[in-house]
Amino acid sequence: MVVLIFSIFGAEKIPMQDVHLLQKNSPDILVYAVPVMLILTLAEFVSSHIHDHPNYETKETIGSILTGAGSLIINLVMKFVLFYGAVLVYNQLPWRIEFHWWTLIPCFIVYDFCSYWAHRIAHYSRFFWATHVVHHSAEHYNLTVSFRISWIQHLKIIFFLPLIVFGFHPLIFFISNQLGVLYQFWVHTESIGKLHPFIEKYFGTPSNHRVHHGSDEKYLDKNFGATFMIWDHLFGSFQYEEEKPTYGLTTNLDQKINPFVLNFHEYSDMLKDVRSAPTFRRKLYFIFASPGKIHEYKSKK
Repeated sequence: MVVLIFSIFGAEKIPMQDVHLLQKNSPDILVYAVPVMLILTLAEFVSSHIHDHPNYETKETIGSILTGAGSLIINLVMKFVLFYGAVLVYNQLPWRIEFHWWTLIPCFIVYDFCSYWAHRIAHYSRFFWATHVVHHSAEHYNLTVSFRISWIQHLKIIFFLPLIVFGFHPLIFFISNQLGVLYQFWVHTESIGKLHPFIEKYFGTPSNHRVHHGSDEKYLDKNFGATFMIWDHLFGSFQYEEEKPTYGLTTNLDQKINPFVLNFHEYSDMLKDVRSAPTFRRKLYFIFASPGKIHEYKSKK
């Protein structure tokens, strides 16, 4: 038993001079998946026009594509930085886990749990909401919405530090991350209705995620789970899809194309609020309070 435990948790440190080789050899799953994602998106776009289902809007689609292209470039640049940091932490741990394919399973489950809380907190703290709002700004629900990944989403890496501290091999961690992001592509569609009740209850599905993108009061801040919905059941944030959601923000943007506005408008508004706040406490409120409560406060003034 001792030998088995040591064989799992007794991994050698990764030489820092080898990090670039390890990073270079790690699979860019999302990059490989881009052609398939584009083909499926094009198929959905054509189908929506053939069947006169108006779930695509030209300006909004362009905005999604530009945001997605920028996000892909930023992710490629940040990959080395984050990989280097993950290796630094990994080497300091006395319980480093060896690279085994099966460790991907527990790592992915823990990753999804961290993702749930990162997602939930992003809805209840304006500072982190600003890293996520671009994803909710589309008023039409289609596969291009999955391209709306914030250019500053890496600020949320803090919520995944427990996963790194668990001692999973950096390659396993980054593969889990890419699989998690890739899984969320297919749930951004109206082309798939409700699936088997068991799947709808315990897994992320298009129906469950349509609820999450709804701006209706009953749908607000529901279904934060990415791959597994069990977290929403455990922490009281689950909601089945009933009537069709109204997509978009509670206050929608006039700008539909400019990816800089889509990505940074909330920080711009936050800065204006902070500058006009009369006290230091109110300034902190405008930065970290719930977006919903801030909206209520400003509407009463």
